[in-house]
Amino acid sequence: MDGHLRNGVVAVGGNARQQFHDARGYGRPADGNEIHLARVEAAHLLLRGDLTAVVDHDGSAGRLSFEEFFVASAAAADRFALRFLVYADLRDRGFYLTPARAGWPGVDTVDGGVDAADGVDTADGVDAVDGDLIDLIVPPRGTKPGDGEPAYRIAVVGERESLPADELANLTLAVVDEESEISYLETTTPEFDGGTTYSPPAGITGSLIGDRVIVWDAPDGFYDHGFYGQPLEVREAIIDSAVQLSLVEAAALAADGTLVLDGVDDTDGSADAPASYTVIREQGRRVEGERFDRRLAVYRRLRQQDVVPKTGYKFGADFRTYNTVESVDDLPHSERLVRVVGADHAFDPRELSLDVRLAGGVRKRMVFALTGANGEIDWLAVSRLTP
Repeated sequence: MDGHLRNGVVAVGGNARQQFHDARGYGRPADGNEIHLARVEAAHLLLRGDLTAVVDHDGSAGRLSFEEFFVASAAAADRFALRFLVYADLRDRGFYLTPARAGWPGVDTVDGGVDAADGVDTADGVDAVDGDLIDLIVPPRGTKPGDGEPAYRIAVVGERESLPADELANLTLAVVDEESEISYLETTTPEFDGGTTYSPPAGITGSLIGDRVIVWDAPDGFYDHGFYGQPLEVREAIIDSAVQLSLVEAAALAADGTLVLDGVDDTDGSADAPASYTVIREQGRRVEGERFDRRLAVYRRLRQQDVVPKTGYKFGADFRTYNTVESVDDLPHSERLVRVVGADHAFDPRELSLDVRLAGGVRKRMVFALTGANGEIDWLAVSRLTP
């Protein structure tokens, strides 16, 4: 059985609809028993021997074997080889799937529809779905494309490609490395719903010393139940209530009017920016640069949602987070690592894989806080996935 290539689509007649589409989920039904295949689908059938050859009506190459069709498709369609590897891998795992092309089964359930014209997209699916990065649509195992909500929306990337952070939510990344091995990463939009009930009292005073603030007489529960700062402790000390705060912690407390610096008159500030907050923020900017403001915005947002953020330095992150802290004496494991990046950040897949691998190795979920210029924050969680 031959396929016929026209305008980037391979048409197959005979009993193709029953044999390939109805029984195994390949292609899109056309007239009668004919089906239309995307290049990756046709290549897979050629490799399996289900198609004998593809007749190239777009050029003068004649009848193409698998090898010839693969080389021609790699030249005609951007990143064809990577998408074929992922398509074949998921087929071997027992999934039916379809390229994200206009009119292909299941595609019009993605983001409300497709604008690209059928048969025109020779890139075989890239950017065909409302501008998204989706390459392949995978229905739940055992079902065919178009039968309900997709299980995975696959974006295929090479290990050296750049990934725009603000376009990755709710996708499955299939990262193909230089040895053609595939790693799958799942992206979601996490919800933060903490249960930490401690609220620090007003009137806390502290001293700004370098890159931290020391509260010499911390109120009851400040560290033990609110998990603010780190106690200044030595054996047989004469002071037992001093707590050291990071500049991020101190700035967040000062912004709410809870913390006042020694020697600073907060009446010199405004209702929105008390003087102590301004002093700590400026020190933070001197110490850390523009990242300080973004980290502070993320810290404050997490505290507002009753989640406790603490430094993630030991894990190579900005924060580790605890959903619920009742007592430091009975502290649970932190659930997430948070790294703060700009909204326009572009990931290197190797960098992303390293973060996710590290978080998984310490039984945490990796979350990225995408921060905008006006303080808006979008959350992106990434974890390894075995389809």
